[in-house]
Amino acid sequence: MTGRSTEPGVDQRWRQPQMENFASTLDHQAERRPDKVVLTCGDRTLTNAQLHERVNALAQSLRDLGVGRGDIVAILLYNCTEFLELVYAVNRLGAAFLPLNYRLAPAEWQYILGHAEAKVVVADPEFTPAVTGIAAELPALEHTVVVGEAEGWTSYEELVGRNTGARVPVVDVDGGELSRLMYTSGTTARPKGVCISHRNVVWKNLGYLIQFGFTDTEVTAVTGPLYHVGAMDMGGVATLHAGGSLVIQRKFEPLGLIDLIARHRATSVWMAPAMVNGVLQQQDALAAADLSSLRLIMSGGEKMPESRLATVLDLFPGLWFADAYGLTETTSSDTFMPHDRMREKLGSVGRPLPHNQVRVADDDGHSVPAGQVGEVLVRGPKVFSAYWRDQGATERSFVDGWFRTGDVGRMDEDGFLYIEDRKKDMIVSGGENIATPEVERVLWEHPDVVEAAVIGHPDERWGEVPHACVVLRDGATVTDEELRAFCQERLAKFKVPRYYTRVPTLPRNPSGKVLKKDLRTSVTAGG
Repeated sequence: MTGRSTEPGVDQRWRQPQMENFASTLDHQAERRPDKVVLTCGDRTLTNAQLHERVNALAQSLRDLGVGRGDIVAILLYNCTEFLELVYAVNRLGAAFLPLNYRLAPAEWQYILGHAEAKVVVADPEFTPAVTGIAAELPALEHTVVVGEAEGWTSYEELVGRNTGARVPVVDVDGGELSRLMYTSGTTARPKGVCISHRNVVWKNLGYLIQFGFTDTEVTAVTGPLYHVGAMDMGGVATLHAGGSLVIQRKFEPLGLIDLIARHRATSVWMAPAMVNGVLQQQDALAAADLSSLRLIMSGGEKMPESRLATVLDLFPGLWFADAYGLTETTSSDTFMPHDRMREKLGSVGRPLPHNQVRVADDDGHSVPAGQVGEVLVRGPKVFSAYWRDQGATERSFVDGWFRTGDVGRMDEDGFLYIEDRKKDMIVSGGENIATPEVERVLWEHPDVVEAAVIGHPDERWGEVPHACVVLRDGATVTDEELRAFCQERLAKFKVPRYYTRVPTLPRNPSGKVLKKDLRTSVTAGG
C-alpha cells in the first residue's frame, strides 16, 4: 500500500497498512472457527461462516447503493442478528453506522438523521411509517431498507440475496477514522454526535479482553438495546472480538432473560441497575432456574444502591458483579470493580480499565487529593476525539487532553473511584453541597420503596432543598412523615428531603439514567 504519511522522513514504500478496521475481526474468526455458532436470537442462529457470507453479500449490495468510505448508515432496529450484520458490513466498506434509539420521537430521529446526513436507514417495519413521514426533510437520505416488509422500502433480505457468494475486501482505514456515530441522550440540550473511531473500538475491546479474560468460550447474553454502548460494547462486540458468542434478547424482559441465560448457559451479561432490579423481583424464577454458568454481570449507567449490590452478591455466591463507570464518549466503561474487592469497596465503581487513565480534578483541571470531591476526567485510546460538526462543544469538553465528564466523584487512597453526582444535579442548600445519590440510596433501603430519585426544589430561604420522587411497591401506603423519619435516622438534617412525590415510574434515558430534567418539569411546586 502506498499513501501519504504525516510523519516526516517516512519512506512511503515501507508504510504499513493500519488494519484497525473492526470488521476484519470477522474474517479472522471465520477462517479459524467457521462452524462455531456466534449469534443466536430467538430461533435464528448464525455460525461464523454464515455470518461472514451474509456480511459480504450485504456489503456488496450496500456498495451497489452507493455506500462508501465516510458515509453514514443509520440502524433503527430492535436487537436482532441483522443489527450485528450491519455493523460488520458497513465498517467493511469504510463507512460508519449510526445506531438510533427506537424510543425517540420521529422529530428527534429527523434531527439526528439530518445532522448526521445519513445516506441509508435500515429499520424494523413498525418504524417505517414515521421515517417515511420525515424523509422529505432529509435531503441526504437516499435509500430506506426494511428488515421485513414495508411498502416503498427495499427488502433487507433481498439485498443480502442479490450478492450471495460475493467477497468484499475490508477497507484499510486509519485507526482514527469514524467507525460509528452515536448521539448522546440530549438530557440538557440537543443530542450531540459522538465520533467513535475504529481505534477507540479496538482499544476498548482489548481492555475488556484483559480485564475480564474474554476468550472464545464466552457466551454473552445481550439484553440491553444494541443502540447503546452498554449492550454494544460491554460484552457485545468485545465478546465477538475474542471469538465468543452472543445470545440476543430482542427487548429486555426479566423472565425472558432468566430463561435465556439458563437455556444457553450464558457466562456474562450487561444490565443497567434498573434491569438488575427488575430481575431481582423475579424471586420464584430465580430460585427455579439453573444460572450456575453465569460468572460475570457488568453494570453501569446509574449508581446502584449498596443494599441491592449486597443482595446480588448474596444471591449469586462467587459471581463477579463488575459495577462500572463510563460514557458514550469513552466507548463505554472506564472503570470496573475488581472481583476480589467487591464487598470491601462496596459503592465504588472500581479502578480504570487497562490503557485508560482516570483522575479527579478541580474546576481548573488540577488533580485533587484522595478523598476530595471534584470532576472526573478521563484519558486514553478509547476516548473519543470530537463531537460531530461541533467544534465548540469539543473544545469545551477537553482540558490538556483529558475529557471532562461533567460527573462529580472522588478517588480513595487505593485508587478506587466513587461517583457522587452529575455536576448539574448537585443540590446546593444553604451553601452545603448535597450529592443526590447519597439521599437516594437511603430511600432505596426503605422496604416500601422500589426506586427513588432526588431533585432540587426551589426554596426562598435555602436556595433549594431536596425533593424525593419515589416509586412504591404495589399496595404500599407509606406516608411522607414515615419516609421523612426514615431518612432522618440515616442522614444529616439538611440532606433529608423536604418534599415527597409518588410516581408510577422514573423517566429514564436508554442507558438507564434517570431523566431528572423531566422530573423537575413534571413535579408540581407543592410536591
